[in-house]
Amino acid sequence: MTEVFDPIRLQQFWPRPAKPRPIVIFGAGSIVGDAHLPAYRKAGFPVAGIFDPDLAKASALAEQWGTTAFASESEALQTAGAIFDLATPPAAHAAILSKLPEGSFALLQKPMGSNLDEATEILRLCRARGIKAAVNFQLRFAPMMLALKDAIAKGHLGEIVDFDAWLALATPWGLWPFLKGLPRIEIAMHSIHYLDVVRDLLGNPLGVHAKTIGHPNHDVAQTRTAAILDYGDRIRCALSINHDHDFGRRFQACEFRISGTNGAAYLKLGVNLDYPRGEPDELWIKTEGASDWVSVPLEGTWFPDAFANRMANLQRFASGEDDRLVGAVEDGWQTMALVEAAYQSSASPATPLSPLPKE
Repeated sequence: MTEVFDPIRLQQFWPRPAKPRPIVIFGAGSIVGDAHLPAYRKAGFPVAGIFDPDLAKASALAEQWGTTAFASESEALQTAGAIFDLATPPAAHAAILSKLPEGSFALLQKPMGSNLDEATEILRLCRARGIKAAVNFQLRFAPMMLALKDAIAKGHLGEIVDFDAWLALATPWGLWPFLKGLPRIEIAMHSIHYLDVVRDLLGNPLGVHAKTIGHPNHDVAQTRTAAILDYGDRIRCALSINHDHDFGRRFQACEFRISGTNGAAYLKLGVNLDYPRGEPDELWIKTEGASDWVSVPLEGTWFPDAFANRMANLQRFASGEDDRLVGAVEDGWQTMALVEAAYQSSASPATPLSPLPKE
C-alpha cells in the first residue's frame, strides 16, 4: 500500500560518515573551486590538499580554501588513508589510477575516460589494483534527485512511463579550456549526467537514437543534442538539449518532466541557468487524487550538495558503513557504453525518406 504523500519526509541527503577520511584532490580546475571544495567544507570533510601540475594554480586555490598545495604528485600519493578525488580531464584518469596505492578508494570526475576504450582501461586498472572507485555522476545525489527517487520508491508516481529532459540555455564553455579541440563534448561532458540519471531511474535501455551537432556561431565540437532512448513499448524517453539558446533568460529552460501511471514530477536544474551562480533547484510532484502540484521544500542544491552526498557514500563505503558503492566504475562503464552508442547513432545515416512516386 502506498503511504500518504508527505514532501517533508522525502530523503534529500546521504548520511555522513562517522569518521571521514582525508581527501586528496587531483586537479585545480574551476569545478574544484565551484563545487568540490564548497561541498566538502559544508559537509565537514577534511581536505588534505590539492595537487595540480600547475603548482601556482593549485597554491592559489589551496590558499583560498585553507588547505595545502602538494609540491609533487608523489607527495600527494603518500597521504595515509586518503580518499583520492580525481577532478582531472578524462584522459588523465588512467595514468593517475596506475600510481594510486593498491586497494585505494577513489572518485573519478566524469566522464570515465574520453571514450569507451579508455573507460574499459580504467575498469581493468581498478580491478587489477583492487581500487574501489566511483564515477562522479553526482546528479544522482542532488537533493532533488534523492527526493524524487524516494517518492518513486514509495509508489507516489506509480510505474514510470515518460521521461523528458529539455534544455534551452546558454552554457559558458569557455570556463573549461581543456575542452578546446576535443572531438566529443556535449554528450560526453554534459548530457552524460542526464543519461546516467535515466539509467539510474529506468535501467539500461535497449538502444538509443541520437544526433549531436555544433553551432555555426562557435567552434565547440557539439553543443546541441536530440536523443531517444528505447525502452520498448511502455516507456518513452526523450532528451532535447540546446546550449546555444542565448537570447536572454525569459524562455530558457533546464528541466525534467517524469510521468508515471499514478503521478508526475517536474524538476528544474537551476545551476545550469546562469552557471556557475545558477538559480534554485525545484521539485514539484503531482500525486493521484491530489488537486494540485506540490512543491517539495529543498534543503540544498545540485551544486554543491550533490558533491557532498556523492563523497559521503564513498566515505561510508570505505568505512563499512554503506554496503554498496553507488555509481561504481562497473556501473559507470555502462553509462559510458550508452554515451558511446549515442555517438555511434549520431554518426550513422538516418532512415531516408521514400522518394515521390513517379507518374
